[in-house]
Amino acid sequence: MDNKSNTFLETEPVGRLMGKYAVPCVISLLVAALYNIVDQVFIANADYLGSQGNAANTVVFPLTVVALAIAVMFGDGCCAFVSISLGAGDQDAAHKSIGSAVLLCTAAGILLMTGYLIFSEQILTLFGGRVNPETFRQAKEYFFYISLGVPFYMFGQAMNPIIRSDGSPKFAMASTLAGAAVNIVLDPVFIFLFRWGMMGAAAATVLGQVLTASLAVWYLCHMKAVKLRRQSFRIHRKLVKKYIPLGICSFLSQISLVMAMAAIQNMTLKYSALDSIFGQEQYTQIPMAVLGIVMKFFQIVISIAVGLAAGCIPIVGYNIGAERKDRAKALFTRLLGAEALVGAAALLIVELFPRQLIGIFGAANESVYYTQYAIKCFRIYLCMTMLATINKGTFIYLQSLGKAFASTVISLVREVVFGVGFALLLPIWFGLDGVLYSMPVSDVLTFLICAVVITYTYRMLGISQPTGKNLFAK
Repeated sequence: MDNKSNTFLETEPVGRLMGKYAVPCVISLLVAALYNIVDQVFIANADYLGSQGNAANTVVFPLTVVALAIAVMFGDGCCAFVSISLGAGDQDAAHKSIGSAVLLCTAAGILLMTGYLIFSEQILTLFGGRVNPETFRQAKEYFFYISLGVPFYMFGQAMNPIIRSDGSPKFAMASTLAGAAVNIVLDPVFIFLFRWGMMGAAAATVLGQVLTASLAVWYLCHMKAVKLRRQSFRIHRKLVKKYIPLGICSFLSQISLVMAMAAIQNMTLKYSALDSIFGQEQYTQIPMAVLGIVMKFFQIVISIAVGLAAGCIPIVGYNIGAERKDRAKALFTRLLGAEALVGAAALLIVELFPRQLIGIFGAANESVYYTQYAIKCFRIYLCMTMLATINKGTFIYLQSLGKAFASTVISLVREVVFGVGFALLLPIWFGLDGVLYSMPVSDVLTFLICAVVITYTYRMLGISQPTGKNLFAK
């Protein structure tokens, strides 16, 4: 096997490489996001589920993000490490790190599934599931079947970036697309034809995840730049200690997002009960349902932002390993511009077309308060989306440089210090609206930090690097 089979990453124009790697990555993440979003669309339009089913879906959503967080810790960390290793010509480190990541992710998936099944009621309560008895019942039903698919979901998500690092971004995209297609086809069959309710929505999702995981297993047996061997599949502790820190940022960015969502959902539960309208029993689930819908739209936007940056990881990692900081710098400029465009486009959509967006999620079957609150939620909660996309791109780019500590600290500040802190504090003064203000305030303050980091990164990439050293070695 030629250790330099990915040398084109050092020679092709960076714009072309970004398109080649980032576009499939964006599509893969968008399709992954569609798993939960598609469920919510069909649930919202089923007259026997409606906003209560929507609220139940919102409660379970952060728990799927926990699984994703663990998966991307192994997958993104291994992806960055493999790319740097291949750039430095170290094939041995590449194949051993992939084998150990496969074992660790599989074990973690089984453990998380077990924990979810044993402590389901306590976990759902922690995330605001007790909006009302019917919402809690539906949340338990949905969560049970989603939990059974956790090992497959985690494996597929972890292998996706690893497949990209092997030089096959299109296969990574296709495997995710195949799983999503199964989900989209089966959702209406199970929900409307068979009337399986929340169980049907979850079953369609899990079957799609099983297909994606199966395709990932097939690819591991047919890799291109890296050849897996029997000795690959061991826990190589020295390598694990090197690539886990590179994935910690991805893990913490997702886990901290879960913490923020838990705070937001619990504050929504608390302050909607005190609201003059949503305190009424027939409307009590509306804020939770609407918040979930707005979060799902934001997930689409942030999936594009993450995809653009994550798609650059193999390119940046390889060029840093090959001591081509000039190319890494040029790619950073293109990435920031693309992130700003994505955020601006999303901002226009939420400000101009919020009524049309909520219409997709069953507004015709709900009260006028449902639509009114959704419009308000879209316009306030997502008003600083452009800054959010730039922030996310900056976090992940630092990760691709091997700057795991800096990336992790900024991500934690955004989601835990700002995200959780403002979600808990602002409602004290602004009630239910305070929950909505927490998002834009957090994004503005985080951007001020990122502006300093961006300036420093440009300076660092403009400094000559001694021969034989790379950023990862620091």
